[in-house]
Amino acid sequence: MSIFTGSSVTSRSLLLLLFVLPAQAQELPPGPGKELVSKLCVSCHSSSRILNSAGFDTASEWRMLINSMIKLADPQAETIAEYLAANFPAQQERKPTLVSGPVKITIEEWIAPTLGQRSRDPIEAADGSIWWTGMWASLVGRLDPQTGAMQEFHLPPAARPHSIVPNADGSIWYTGNGNATIGKLDPATGVIVEYPTQALDPHTAAFHPNGNLYFTAQQAGMLGRLNPETGELREVETRARPYGIKVGPDGRLWIAHNGTNAISVMDPESMELKFFDIPDEKTRIRRLDIASDGRVWYVNSSMGRIGVLDPKTGISKEWPSPSGPKSHPYAIAVIDDVVWYNESGMRPDALVRFDPVSEVFQSWAIPSGVGIVRHVWVTREGELLIHQSSSNRVGRVSIHDSD
Repeated sequence: MSIFTGSSVTSRSLLLLLFVLPAQAQELPPGPGKELVSKLCVSCHSSSRILNSAGFDTASEWRMLINSMIKLADPQAETIAEYLAANFPAQQERKPTLVSGPVKITIEEWIAPTLGQRSRDPIEAADGSIWWTGMWASLVGRLDPQTGAMQEFHLPPAARPHSIVPNADGSIWYTGNGNATIGKLDPATGVIVEYPTQALDPHTAAFHPNGNLYFTAQQAGMLGRLNPETGELREVETRARPYGIKVGPDGRLWIAHNGTNAISVMDPESMELKFFDIPDEKTRIRRLDIASDGRVWYVNSSMGRIGVLDPKTGISKEWPSPSGPKSHPYAIAVIDDVVWYNESGMRPDALVRFDPVSEVFQSWAIPSGVGIVRHVWVTREGELLIHQSSSNRVGRVSIHDSD
């Protein structure tokens, strides 16, 4: 266990951290602005993110995205935006198939202070504040949704937090995906306590009613349990690429597997695992959630479907997502037994509602939906917290009664 004192830091100081990340150079098309893109954009991320982007038709749209990543002088930003618009127009095949319906929603978004941080995985703390991680800048942020005020806490530079989860005592826990730790932040003091793990990449975590923190480690193929009171840590191996994790109504933990066609369930005390194979071997599941009847809803990301597993019978059923096999459903939540998820392969990123009773879909474009919602959180008021990593935003979806 080690202790680190965190504090709020400036956007400039954290942005500098981003430029030490490795970049994989790929050839960009010639034209005015190429050299600026190579020097200012590819310094942060690989050129493949540009080459494989869904694109925009206008310089103003590209400029809006650039402004959420890095602060540049107007002449530089405009030159880059014009180059990108000329060479990377919108790909029509990436546009989502939106389905109309009776339900109304309101999406409110906030842009995180530190540009380029790749904001993600927002949660609601006990006091109603919204927290998120800035993975690329090794920070966690706090938002007061009533005032819009934001504060960012600097974590150890190598932590690169993947996700966070609040504890009942007000502390914020994060998975140190970059330095193989589980971290605890005390928001009142900024002090951070780190717990080293055997797994190299703690991924997603969940608190159990028994007080323990359970987590996945995707690359290591491991699951872990940490006792916050004693610091005792136990880790076990599992099938390939455990990803999302949720606590079910009966206290068992359900795990999505992104490296094989399976969902597993773990006993919280023995950590023994049982596996449910999903029939199609091409299935890869990023996240899941549990309905009040105990059925497990999941995203079949690789197949462009959503599905449900009945643990009593081991039988699963799936439905194709509205935007088709390349829609790549990613995050998922069940609210009042209605399923909400996103189509991360589309631009804009689409938020989708599925009613299991009527088997009817409805979907909306996320306003800043350049991608990607990777995790969602249901608030105590039944709202949905979302994010957009590429455009540096945290959002809240309010769901209204249908007419």
